[in-house]
Amino acid sequence: MSGVVLVTGVAGYIGTLLREGLPARGHTVRGLDVVPVQGHLVADATDLAAVTAAAEGTDALVHMAGIATEASWAAISHANIEGTYVALEAARRAGVRRVVLASSNHATGMSPRVSSAQTDAQPRPDTYYGVSKVTMEALGSLYADRYGLDVVCLRIGSALPAPVTPRHLSTWLSPADTVGLVHAALTAPSPGFAVVWGVSGNTRGWWDLTSARALGYAPVDDAETHAAAVIAAHGEPVPGTVEHDRVGGEYAGPDFAVDAVAARAQA
Repeated sequence: MSGVVLVTGVAGYIGTLLREGLPARGHTVRGLDVVPVQGHLVADATDLAAVTAAAEGTDALVHMAGIATEASWAAISHANIEGTYVALEAARRAGVRRVVLASSNHATGMSPRVSSAQTDAQPRPDTYYGVSKVTMEALGSLYADRYGLDVVCLRIGSALPAPVTPRHLSTWLSPADTVGLVHAALTAPSPGFAVVWGVSGNTRGWWDLTSARALGYAPVDDAETHAAAVIAAHGEPVPGTVEHDRVGGEYAGPDFAVDAVAARAQA
């Protein structure tokens, strides 16, 4: 499927990658964000009327808007949970049949780290942020089953220009692979409801990419090309720490509570 794609959160990091990268793969991007971006729509992704109007005449909706880290329950529930409902309901009302949702590894962040982890494991969110991603996947499943939408949830690892910490050597999603993964989610024939890991083809990767590859995703990057520099700067991961032992890394630790996040933001 190519054509016109509505991208919410088009001013963000991933949104920027998509508005620059998807056109080269045959898609026309119609963006929406509260932050003005030239040539795109200015609206709140929790405004159902505005998002429905923006979705009219599009072929797919890629929902990237929301808070991308831990925050208060009030903020997370409004931006991330209400925002996901709005994206799916707007797609339904506008007759858009394909929705791609930006989920996160933090939906399973309290899970012990294992190799080749599947996406069908029990949700174990590590934060309110992680809870919002579990809810995102549940809403996506509902809209796929009840209304027949094709909904692909991308359980994104660490979407960054380059890996920075030892954990990122396992969880990195490169810019090129970010675009490639979304393109695969947009073009896979009749995916129904799918949850796939969103990471590059990392040598040290923890997560099974079989379901993502089944959509047509073919990662081109590997965090191992950055390993020497990352390990020289930070050392190898230390067993017995949350950064090493839990899927969510520091998000799974007691110091990543809402109060601690707020305190760091004010420092």
